[in-house]
Amino acid sequence: METQGQVVALLDATGSFFEPAVTAFPGADAAAWERAALLDPGAAGPDGSWRLDFRCFAVSRPGGRWVLIDAGVGPAQGPAAGWAPVPGRLPAALGEAGIAPADVEAVVLTHLHEDHTGWTQDAAGRPFFPDARYLVQSAEVAALDRADPVWDWTVAPLRATGQFHEVAGEHRLAPGITLLPTPGHTPGHQSVLVEGVTGPGRGRGRRGRNVLVTGDVLVHAVQLADPAVPYSHERDRAAARASREELLDLAVRRRALLATAHLTRAFVEPPPPDPEAPRHARRPRARSRHATAGEAP
Repeated sequence: METQGQVVALLDATGSFFEPAVTAFPGADAAAWERAALLDPGAAGPDGSWRLDFRCFAVSRPGGRWVLIDAGVGPAQGPAAGWAPVPGRLPAALGEAGIAPADVEAVVLTHLHEDHTGWTQDAAGRPFFPDARYLVQSAEVAALDRADPVWDWTVAPLRATGQFHEVAGEHRLAPGITLLPTPGHTPGHQSVLVEGVTGPGRGRGRRGRNVLVTGDVLVHAVQLADPAVPYSHERDRAAARASREELLDLAVRRRALLATAHLTRAFVEPPPPDPEAPRHARRPRARSRHATAGEAP
């Protein structure tokens, strides 16, 4: 189990993707693949396959409470069963971290894909986190097809229990925890900034590293090597690239670690733009949409 201050990485599953890496990331050149291999060597599977993790994150709160970010691939009968390595082991990972489902006060869903919503229910069809609010961007809900299995697995049952909450735009969930809209992978995708993380043994009042939980803004290290590289399953590639570039720029400016859902490393430093890359391929410094505490927009 990996931690950064009060942020705990929870590995739900590991497996190989159903497409070769070069198919999943069209347009990546040899230099980007070489750099990606240095950033995340564990992602390279046999015969060009893509090995990826399916990871959630927990953020500790006062009074023994927790905020969970994403809900993994879920049980064997969950909607991810057709392609993801189910059942996931999130219940065991939570136990190893000393987190009971009833300790979770909020679950932030970065988006409504099957591999991020699996443990919103348990194997018996009950909300896995019985006392939690589940927070999703309203744009994400509006774009979800009612025939999508996630609707009946997550949205409808949590609405019925009064636990499903929609937010619009940037949203401060709690002191030091901010939801940031990062559309593109899906229309209402969001990432999470955890500010001033304080770790065990730090002096009272000392601020630790900020952590940016990316969700699927980036799903492979090749998109760290070259943020312009698209992913074949992004809903809007141009918007996804803009969100990725803005988030990486924010991470550099805030000296934040990236907490990743699918890299085989839970926490990675945001790499600076490659000085040897052609000028057109370098990451531009965009004016960020995300103004956070203590920082001008």
